[in-house]
Amino acid sequence: MAAPAPQATPSTQATGPISDADVVQWKEKFNKVLAAPSEHFNSKSPATAEPWANNFWNFFNPLETCLMTWCLPCVVFGRTHHRVNKSASLKGYEPINTSCLLFCGSAAVCMQWLPMAIQRADFRAKYNLQGSCAVDVALACCCGCCDIVQMDKEAELRAAGEQSQAGIQEQYKAEGVMAVPVEQKQ
Repeated sequence: MAAPAPQATPSTQATGPISDADVVQWKEKFNKVLAAPSEHFNSKSPATAEPWANNFWNFFNPLETCLMTWCLPCVVFGRTHHRVNKSASLKGYEPINTSCLLFCGSAAVCMQWLPMAIQRADFRAKYNLQGSCAVDVALACCCGCCDIVQMDKEAELRAAGEQSQAGIQEQYKAEGVMAVPVEQKQ
């Protein structure tokens, strides 16, 4: 009689590129949009919304992001999602992740604009940026690569700002009384 095969414990099982939490999050986002499509399509940013720091048409800078987005838009889309929703420093990031695979799957049926528009709307809401759902959809449909590059650059910029603010523990304090040295005459 053969010995039973060892059972894999949760700590030794490979998790793979799909995160159950991401699947649930994306499912909730899609269901929310599909439950009230006109409400979402007609939504706009508040009047106090700020402009985007990165120009939409400045997609060639940096060139690496532009080329990566042109060749593998799903990877940059997934990177942006990870940076905004999980870790600003990209801790735990894997290039092939749930959002990347969602993008690939939706692109296979010419629907990549839907997760792109949803991610852009969430991004605008999180950082209080100007725009509307109609513009999000138009940008995702007509200029998808430019849209992904702009969001990635904006996410990187805002992540750097969040990290620098988190690193400041206290303001500068002088060790003693500050004084200008006086020259002594002889």
